[in-house]
Amino acid sequence: MPKLLVSDPIDQAGIDILSQVAQVDVETSLSQEDLVRVIPEYDALMIRSGTRVTKEIIEAATQLKIIGRAGVGVDNVDVATATRKGIVVVNSPEGNTIAAAEHAIAMMLSLSRYIPDANQSVKSGKWNRKAFVGTEVYKKTLGIVGLGKIGSHVAAAAKAMGMKLIAYDPFISTERAEQIGCRLVDLDLLFREADYITLHVPKTAETANMIDAAALAKMKPNVRIVNCSRGGIIDEAALAEALREERIGGAALDVFENEPLEADSPLRSVGKQLILTPHLGASTAEAQVNVAIDVAEQIRDVLLGLPARSAVNIPGLYPDALEKLRPYLQLAETLGNLVGQVAGGRIELLNVRMQGDLANNDSQPVVVAALKGLLSQALRERVNYVNASIEAKERGIRVIETRDASIRDYAGSLHLEAKGSLGDHAVTGALLGDGEIRITDIDEFPINVPPNHYMLFTRHRDMPGIIGKIGSLLGSFNVNIASMQVGRKIVRGDAVMVLSIDDPLPDGLLDEIKKVPGIRDAYTVTL
Repeated sequence: MPKLLVSDPIDQAGIDILSQVAQVDVETSLSQEDLVRVIPEYDALMIRSGTRVTKEIIEAATQLKIIGRAGVGVDNVDVATATRKGIVVVNSPEGNTIAAAEHAIAMMLSLSRYIPDANQSVKSGKWNRKAFVGTEVYKKTLGIVGLGKIGSHVAAAAKAMGMKLIAYDPFISTERAEQIGCRLVDLDLLFREADYITLHVPKTAETANMIDAAALAKMKPNVRIVNCSRGGIIDEAALAEALREERIGGAALDVFENEPLEADSPLRSVGKQLILTPHLGASTAEAQVNVAIDVAEQIRDVLLGLPARSAVNIPGLYPDALEKLRPYLQLAETLGNLVGQVAGGRIELLNVRMQGDLANNDSQPVVVAALKGLLSQALRERVNYVNASIEAKERGIRVIETRDASIRDYAGSLHLEAKGSLGDHAVTGALLGDGEIRITDIDEFPINVPPNHYMLFTRHRDMPGIIGKIGSLLGSFNVNIASMQVGRKIVRGDAVMVLSIDDPLPDGLLDEIKKVPGIRDAYTVTL
């Protein structure tokens, strides 16, 4: 049974799911040195924000297949090193969406109505209503930086409160922003126009210190800034100075460059119009359960050999795309495995053609699955959805992607052509209505067979007696035939025969089959 290490506290619901498929060890007080020492024992690692999964830890992980982060951000994981080692990194991009969005709204309203200061004033025995005259958010302009799941939910809530919405997000279309209810603008204009600014972006090279002294200088003197996304997006020293000099109206921060917030942080010396919370965005009972279940289910799927729905280091495998393409990924992997064996071990070229309705979908996940299958015989367990593209590139395999939406034999089908050491070969497959895989074409000969663990393919002259001779040969070696089908284009021309067999061919039998008169070629495939 696989072994899984949980190194940060997670909800019991996640542990219960993982216990179905793995031995689960919960150790929440391990140091970096401890992790380096014990990680070679484990197939999976589940963390939250407390554990830093460094290059040293990943390099020491000799059998690790997946790292699961119960939350949105993965900035505490060396994703690049994990990717090079073929380790899937997953997160829960939607599990704490509501919690984080609600916290951002709560911070904005707390700023507007001086709630923390008023609370402290009353508790200290005062009753000074005039000191806490607030500001309504109604009809104010909210600038949203990042219109992902959380930013979009904030937009919906703010729109319901009567706010005007503008947004900056270079990765969404104007049409999508309008559907959410936002006017898409550039970042400079957002800084100048917004009465409130809320941040919902990851920390990257592009977003680090996005709000710096220059950006603050462009903003309205009464602007209020909310950050419940990631620390390091705001230059904390510049923000503290702007607040002390009253050049902006206020700020509410839930995340910081260094956490816990350092004792000498300049933010601690700001006396008013600054609200600080200790990274509470995802800290609701519901969110903790949601992210634990979400990530645990993905770890379970990967340990069972299935794709994860929210892998951050699998190209193109996003949740929405995966939901549509999930049935086709196994088809692509099966066909890639098949054509890789038929074309030979040294593959130079793979042409992936998506046909029918499949042609209208994102091709990248399908290509990754096909490459995983193509390389599976050579690399066995070393190849997966994470490193398949990298492994193919390192082996000099050129990949061509084409689409043909006009082909309508099936609702959607996939055609793979490979050029390898045994020649050029092609295979086509499709899904039936019940999701069952069918191989529908081999080297342009029409067939209709389900994939089987052991299969025998022949290319032969279409002439009487060949099928009987092959059946007799297999019987003489005690090889049982599960199914058989012949495909041909013209009578008495060339044909292919596909046999599903219950056992691998004994040594020497394939050579005997090739000696049968009329047989042009024969090869076996193990799927």
